[in-house]
Amino acid sequence: MEKAKEEIDMQIGKDGYIRESDISKLVYLQAIVKETLRLYPPAPLSSPRVFIENCILGGYHIKKGTRLMHNLWKIHRDPSVWSDPLEFKPERFLTTHQHVDLKGRHFELLPFGSGRRMCAGMSLGLNVLHFTLANMLHSFDISNPSTEPVDMTELFGFVN
Repeated sequence: MEKAKEEIDMQIGKDGYIRESDISKLVYLQAIVKETLRLYPPAPLSSPRVFIENCILGGYHIKKGTRLMHNLWKIHRDPSVWSDPLEFKPERFLTTHQHVDLKGRHFELLPFGSGRRMCAGMSLGLNVLHFTLANMLHSFDISNPSTEPVDMTELFGFVN
């Protein structure tokens, strides 16, 4: 988070106020948001899609009426796409996956789905996420009072 804080101080200034228009200049902060959504998508599975006709997909015969749900959790952690897929590395979105966006055009990262049925709240959600994170990092000094690393063990449920 120190890199993001330094980026904010450099782009905005220590005493400046963050405006929505400033977010586009905060590329490391945007990479943090992408990496967070890669590891922790809003939902682990996509919304169901129903095939409207028989077809062949990847060599498999799919019957009309079949429901398909993408396992976003698996896609976002696929080691053939992501090096060290379980590690939090925002830098990957500044180098090897720089071209990847969150708009569903790159099928290795689909936290909001893709196509016509993509999450309608994506733009608002991303704006709020970027703006809130930027303001928190800009306004507060966040630190761990202990020398022990923060326990990031995942639990089943909606919140840890």
